[in-house]
Amino acid sequence: MFIKKYFRLDREYRDALTNASVMGLHMVTHTLVGAAAGYFLDRWLDTKPWMLLTFLILGSAAGFKSVYVDLKQVLRGLRAAPGSATEPDEKASAETNGDKHSDS
Repeated sequence: MFIKKYFRLDREYRDALTNASVMGLHMVTHTLVGAAAGYFLDRWLDTKPWMLLTFLILGSAAGFKSVYVDLKQVLRGLRAAPGSATEPDEKASAETNGDKHSDS
């Protein structure tokens, strides 16, 4: 019993660490790709530093959006986890809807 509990917690920890790493990678890669695109457009169009700054800001915004979407997905998964404190109780939801006698 202890071993199952330990490995379950270990898996949850590993999943949380993986999600955090992916969010960090998304933030960094989006910013770097935006900066690289801006740099090469600046060299091609000879518009230094405007394209670099524009695409750096756009890449950062895309990174924040990606982190936001990932975080929403993680939180949705936590709410749907069995035994979660935020999981709605069927009996309580039936009572709040006025269906106290669902059998009749």
